[in-house]
Amino acid sequence: MASTEALISDSSATESDMDVDDDPDSAPNIDSAPFSEGEKVLAFHSSLIYEAKVKKIEYRNREWRFFVHYLGWNKNWDEWVGLDRLLKFTEENVQKQQALNQKQSIDKNTKQVRALQIIPKSPNAARVKKRKNDSASKEKGMIPLDKLANIQIPPPLKKQLVDDCDFITHLGKLVKLPRAPNVDEILKKYLGYRLKKDNSIADSVGEILKGLRCYFDKALPAMLLYKSERRQYNEAISVGPPSTVYGAEHLLRLFVKFPELLYYAKIEEETLMELQQELVEFLKFLQKHRSAFFLSTYHAPEDIETSTDK
Repeated sequence: MASTEALISDSSATESDMDVDDDPDSAPNIDSAPFSEGEKVLAFHSSLIYEAKVKKIEYRNREWRFFVHYLGWNKNWDEWVGLDRLLKFTEENVQKQQALNQKQSIDKNTKQVRALQIIPKSPNAARVKKRKNDSASKEKGMIPLDKLANIQIPPPLKKQLVDDCDFITHLGKLVKLPRAPNVDEILKKYLGYRLKKDNSIADSVGEILKGLRCYFDKALPAMLLYKSERRQYNEAISVGPPSTVYGAEHLLRLFVKFPELLYYAKIEEETLMELQQELVEFLKFLQKHRSAFFLSTYHAPEDIETSTDK
C-alpha cells in the first residue's frame, strides 16, 4: 500500500498538471496568434462571408478565440468566433466571398420578401394569434430580448410616436385623410433616394419595399389602428388600399411591431440581419425628411367630416 506521503505527492502532481492546462501563463504569446487585433478579416456568419475586424483575442481551452465586429453592422452583432470562422483578407478570399454571397442572394431575397408577407389576414386572426402568443408567454415567459430584431427607432421618431398617441387617445383627434405623401409615394421616394445615393440599387431593396407596402396594407386594419380610428378607416378604405390613403404617421407604427412579428416569422439569422439593416436605413430616411412626411398637428373628427362634405 502506498504511503500517505506518496498519495499526497501524486495528488499534487495531478493538480499541478491541471493548473498548467488552464494557466494563462502557459498560453502561447498573443503575437503568435493567426490573426492580430485590429486586423481586417473575412468572417463566416451562417452561409455567408462578411468583412469584419478583430477587436480582441484570447487563448482558452487550447484554442484561439477572436472577438469580431462585422463592418457596417450594429455592434450588437459582435461575437466571439473560432479560427474555423475566419479567413485572411486576400484577393483570393474576397473572390471566394463574392462567389458564395452571389450564390445565396436570390434565395435570401425570396426569404426576405416572404418574411414581410407573414401578416394576419384580419383583425380576428390577429386577436387569435395574440391570445395564442399570450398563452405561450405565460407558459414559457416573455420573448428574450436577444431573440428580437434590433430595429432602433431614432429618438425624433420615438417622439413622433408619443405625439401621435397623445393626439388620438388623449385629445381625440385624427389624421386627415387621404395623406400626402401617402405610404406608396414615400416608398417610391426612398427608392429614388437609394438609387441616387448608391448610383445603382440591389434587386433586394426593391423587393423589400414591395413587401413592406404589402405588409402595411394587411397590417393596418389588423394591428395599427386605435379604436377611435376604426370608423375613419371603414370610410377611407373605399378610396383605395391603405398605402394610397395613409401616410408616415401610420407607417411608423408598423416599425414598433416589427421585432416581435419577425421573431414569429422564424427567419434565418443572416436573412434577418440584412433585412434589419434595410429597415434601419429606411427609418433614417424617414427621420431625415420628418418635416415633409409627418403632420405637425391632427384634426378634430368634426373638422374632417366638414372638409369631406365640401
